[in-house]
Amino acid sequence: MPVSDLDAAPGSTSSLRAANQRRLLDVLRGGTDAFTQAELSRATGLAPATVSNIVRELAAQGLVDSAPGSGRRGSSVRLSQSAGVVYGIDFGHSHVAVAVGDLSGSVLAERRHTGDAGVDHRAALELARGLLADLDTGPAPLRAVALGLPAPMAGDVITSASIFPGWEDVNARAATEEVFGAPAHVENDANLGALAEHRGGAGRGHDSSVFVKTSSGVGAGIILGNELFHGAQGTAGEIGHLTLDEQGPPCRCGKRGCLEAYTATPFVRQKLAGQLPGADDVDGVVAAARSGNVAALRALEEAGMHLGRGLAGVVNLLNPAIVVVGGDMARAGDLLLEPVRIGLRRHALDPVATTPVLRSELGGRASLVGAVLLAAERTPLVV
Repeated sequence: MPVSDLDAAPGSTSSLRAANQRRLLDVLRGGTDAFTQAELSRATGLAPATVSNIVRELAAQGLVDSAPGSGRRGSSVRLSQSAGVVYGIDFGHSHVAVAVGDLSGSVLAERRHTGDAGVDHRAALELARGLLADLDTGPAPLRAVALGLPAPMAGDVITSASIFPGWEDVNARAATEEVFGAPAHVENDANLGALAEHRGGAGRGHDSSVFVKTSSGVGAGIILGNELFHGAQGTAGEIGHLTLDEQGPPCRCGKRGCLEAYTATPFVRQKLAGQLPGADDVDGVVAAARSGNVAALRALEEAGMHLGRGLAGVVNLLNPAIVVVGGDMARAGDLLLEPVRIGLRRHALDPVATTPVLRSELGGRASLVGAVLLAAERTPLVV
């Protein structure tokens, strides 16, 4: 039964109207399909007459499109693309991916460039702007940009030159706003992957999950209570720098024996150096393993076992409903994931040792999709 409009928000009539508009827009933003006015009334708890008035007001502002249906309350309503678009940018050590999305967080167009994008932040942002310029965004205004970076963030700043060179001590938000002339939001790339998998990938339907991105580095994004968990300093999820062995191989963070040094793509390539000619990337290693090459199989198994050991501490501490593995290494599928599960069972407490470990459904697009979602969700539609 609809709640009274007077219960929606305290204050003046204008603040109540704005609160009701936000409530309706939040419902529209959370869906990919159009809603009927009757569905919006049920979803928001607002009276049908109130919904009709809000739809009429928002349509006049160009924020929603309303198409005739069976009766006034059967008309379909969706966010209007003319209300604006957002940009998502995902930087990696060997790629930059860009996308244009609408205000519901849906990706409209995207493009990926393979090559070093971390040498200089200014050049990297200009490269991203050039890639986005090639995508047809139509006349809709740019409302926000979200940027994913593969490094620990202290606020909007990367403090370690060794982890992502060219961006150290740079206020990434301010630099992005200067290039694009729109509000910017900066996030760790694994956090963006966690957001995307939670909303529309392997983690959907779970209120807690851990997304692990293992590529040239290793990091995790944590969802608790359906929200990203950042920690006090914003560096929650940096599992790649858990120490497995103080006497182990050096890590690019400056320490030794980090989980990343045993599970990231450089580890696998190093293990196979001289044993597997032509396998210069993950796809080559995976192809060799699937054809039965013992050295490739062993390298993936060892990486997976180490990752499972590291994840055991995570699931012991957080007890997430699910663990999702993404990044380049996840292209190995169960050749990597089954050893991860074995390592997890071996090192985790019995109640959590069988925590499901699944492959990312969004694959290499997870962080980019998350960037579009973040930009859309942080764009206010009603002032």
